[in-house]
Amino acid sequence: MPRSAAFQTIITPMSRRSRMTRLSRLKPLLLLAPLVLLTGCSKVSGLGFEEGITSVNDQSLSLWQGAWIAAGVVGVFTLILIVWPAIFHRGKKEDPSFPKQTQYNVPVEIAYTVIPFIIVAVLFYYTAQKQTIITEKTTTYAHEITVEGIQWSWQFGYPEAGPKAVVTGTPEQTPTLVVPLGERVRYTLTANDVVHGFWIPAFMIQMQNLPGVTNHLEFTANKLGEFPGRCNILCGRNHSQMLFTVKVVTPAEYDAYLETIKGGQA
Repeated sequence: MPRSAAFQTIITPMSRRSRMTRLSRLKPLLLLAPLVLLTGCSKVSGLGFEEGITSVNDQSLSLWQGAWIAAGVVGVFTLILIVWPAIFHRGKKEDPSFPKQTQYNVPVEIAYTVIPFIIVAVLFYYTAQKQTIITEKTTTYAHEITVEGIQWSWQFGYPEAGPKAVVTGTPEQTPTLVVPLGERVRYTLTANDVVHGFWIPAFMIQMQNLPGVTNHLEFTANKLGEFPGRCNILCGRNHSQMLFTVKVVTPAEYDAYLETIKGGQA
């Protein structure tokens, strides 16, 4: 045997053993990766939403974060299941035989049926719990505002300021919904033509305006400022122009605003 061939015969098995040793050292890292990703931050991000803006955010934000965490855990676990066999159970050149085939595996089939069911059941439980709190109707609200969807804008009424205290917008001149800071408001939602969707993204809230149906929604705004709102249900040709602005003001400023619209359109 030539010297080079003998040298290759000695080196190749050693190199293979060395490579397998290095791969075996990677196994703990693959197991630790999800823990590192999940514990990298002491506080969970709002993932696009801010905490404490409204009473709705106080309920919805934890549900939103929990759903993303659950998705992340499932995603990382699934990635490991894909990468693990690709690295540690790939075919070997020196053993071209077809691997043993398994027709079924009862424990595995039970596991991948039960685990998703548990995940969905847990998410359903917390969703129903939060939804019940968010949609709760009370008799202790401080103010009432009517919200009527029209093609293609909004009409906001303030009954406590009188029947003429109405703000009507147009696609060219979007209306402003003025609400008080720190005081619970009941919103009465209606529509006079087609289905619309009253949606304030930053508040993590949406409810439909239905023709012939009156919906009610209550929440408290807890941060001063202006926030965009829009219709999120396709309602016709100018749906994309069905916008409005929510302006959260102090209670004193809100009372002053009611005085300015008592006589009619602001």
